[in-house]
Amino acid sequence: MAAPVVDCVVDVGATLGEGAIWSVAEQALWWVDIAGKRLHRHDPARGENASWDMGMPAGCLALRANGRVVVALTEGFHEFDPATGHLQFLSGPRPAERGHRFNDGSVDHRGRFLAGTMPLTGPTPEDSSGTLYSFDGTAPARRVMDGFHTINGLAFSPDGRTAYVSDSFPDVRLIWAHDYDPDDGAWSNRRLFFDTRAVAGRPDGAAIDTDGCYWMAGVGGGHLLRLTPEGRIDMDIPMPVARPTRPAFGGPDMRTLYCTSIGAADDPAQPQAGGVFALTVPGVQGVPLPVMEG
Repeated sequence: MAAPVVDCVVDVGATLGEGAIWSVAEQALWWVDIAGKRLHRHDPARGENASWDMGMPAGCLALRANGRVVVALTEGFHEFDPATGHLQFLSGPRPAERGHRFNDGSVDHRGRFLAGTMPLTGPTPEDSSGTLYSFDGTAPARRVMDGFHTINGLAFSPDGRTAYVSDSFPDVRLIWAHDYDPDDGAWSNRRLFFDTRAVAGRPDGAAIDTDGCYWMAGVGGGHLLRLTPEGRIDMDIPMPVARPTRPAFGGPDMRTLYCTSIGAADDPAQPQAGGVFALTVPGVQGVPLPVMEG
């Protein structure tokens, strides 16, 4: 198969583009610029990208059934209303109190927002204090697990019973699979899913397709990997930037694969780094992320 054509659909030069999630209701792509402290919404039909200043690093996001957005900020989980611009605190933790920020996140099949933290100043070999939290939108967020340098790659299988998470720190570079109980949100039976030391890129954000394959953004390796449920490489797609960060399926038929990226203002060889890219892969369709209630 010839490599798919990859187009830059949002050329804004984000500092640290991340968190891409497709809204089926709005037919739009939501994403964040963590370091730029901004929340973005891309409307592909209009070719427009709206942007809001969050005032603090915004690690990841989840969509609510009421049309609002839950954003994981350094001061906790907040609900943002794009119609009014109002930002309301919902729940801790407040990662900044520990010198942390939120990084990657996803939503399980019951609408729980799973989001993990990492050190604000960047990971170090000695610091594996990154923590994963679960937030249902009403009760206080609860701690699920810790021990991460740079938590990434959160995703759920199409049936919601396998949960994936990775650590993209250069000394780790592993993706794990877990059994997941949608009823109580319990993780168990941790096992190695894929060791990215065998490929160019470290594991960043992830998406799942209808075949149960795991799509990994290979940050630093300039590629997207499609991994089978057995953890084997099925596709290796080159990207026009060195640091793709988070894939997300979208479009009316969930066949467009979007991907955010990290900026490279000092590298003329990557003029569109920090943009959002889009491609289609024949025969591949994504699974929409659930929304949170409320």
